[in-house]
Amino acid sequence: MKRREFLENSAKGVAGLAVSSSLISLLSCTGEVTQNPNIVIIVSDDTGWNDVGYHNPQIKTPNIDRLAKEGVELNNFYVSPLCSPTRAALLTGKHPSRYGILGPIVGGMKETLPKETITLAEFLKRNGYQTAITGKWHLGLKPEDGPKQFGFDYTYGYFHGQLDPITHLYKWGDKTWHRNDQYVEEEGHVTDLITNEAIKYIKEIRSKTNPFFLYIPYSVPHFPVDEDQKWLDMYPEIENLERKKYCASMTHMDDGIGQIIKSLEENKLLDNSLIIYMSDNGGCENFRSGPDYYGNKFPPAEMLGDNKPLRGWKGELYEGGIRVPALFYWKGKLNPEKVEEVIAVEDFYPTFAGLIKTKLPDNHDVEGIKVWSAIEGKDIPERILYWRTDKQFAIRKGEWKLIHNGGNIHEGTDELYNLKLDPFEKENLIELNQSVTKKLKEEMQKNAALDPL
Repeated sequence: MKRREFLENSAKGVAGLAVSSSLISLLSCTGEVTQNPNIVIIVSDDTGWNDVGYHNPQIKTPNIDRLAKEGVELNNFYVSPLCSPTRAALLTGKHPSRYGILGPIVGGMKETLPKETITLAEFLKRNGYQTAITGKWHLGLKPEDGPKQFGFDYTYGYFHGQLDPITHLYKWGDKTWHRNDQYVEEEGHVTDLITNEAIKYIKEIRSKTNPFFLYIPYSVPHFPVDEDQKWLDMYPEIENLERKKYCASMTHMDDGIGQIIKSLEENKLLDNSLIIYMSDNGGCENFRSGPDYYGNKFPPAEMLGDNKPLRGWKGELYEGGIRVPALFYWKGKLNPEKVEEVIAVEDFYPTFAGLIKTKLPDNHDVEGIKVWSAIEGKDIPERILYWRTDKQFAIRKGEWKLIHNGGNIHEGTDELYNLKLDPFEKENLIELNQSVTKKLKEEMQKNAALDPL
């Protein structure tokens, strides 16, 4: 399917994967000069494939749906199956296992990014961007490992992986809510606080003379969720209370996303803002809090996310754990499209470098590729995707995907799937395609050898 070109007066300047900053410079009605596009990345936490309205009409997410309808829907977008790894991949352009991050960072763990890492935020900052995060960090649990240490000028939200949405405390009672990496105490629902701070950043905090990178990782619909009755009332047909809360939290977040878009529009920024929405991993099947959160404040949740028709859940390397809803939206620049090309979260870093026509740092080798041509509806080269958790490894090349079950690459069992013919991973072809298995296993071993553990 052909795609509408960029604005008519800049179409001739588009070449390859890079867009000249001079061509996309805009002078707004307020007199602000923006030389490169603002980049806004919105991440929901544990949203399953079937938990957005444009995949499942039962879910009320009109603002996300509008972005998907009017923007570029990524139909084969991949992340890691757990939160900290995906965030590491987004901000480094590398497989998170290269940093030893195989799962969520929790209390007592030393894992975080090396302080010298040139993150996406740091890279953009070096190239004239203001950088801000409002929401979940989860790449370090203390102020000394917070986002200000990794290229963010302005920070707000929480350090840990989950929290009580009302008290803003971690499940063991730890303080985690902060502004500029210093603990603060505030009142309000976490979804509203994250939304309001993002809007405040757009309206008041940022400088009006530079483009900005605004990273908005929401806490929902990650367990535990606690929603006001007005959001619960939007799902009278759902009987299971925890599933009802989960869906209500998606609608609550979607309302916040709508407010953020409205703020960009009111501040004459929407035309030059690239907006990306994605989930950090697939939906979580259920959750038991045990003694966390003061004993029994949050009862066990037997039904949370919905990844249908994909196989698997959060934490697994089946498609349900790693293939998630995602989209790109840039008003007037990107034509509505559903892109089938395989794109991964590691691709953001090099793609943004190409977009602003700036070379990548010499001392930071990314593993993602530039995919702007795919966002414009063109083909991109076939490449290898690699995943690793403490329980599984996986490799995808073209239509083939190999999963190794086992924390050790040399011990365990293998599964082989043809995702073109069997996207729901129902038929294990390991016995029928030994030559494909051998090649993919060799690639898996090469990648595993690059991990520091």
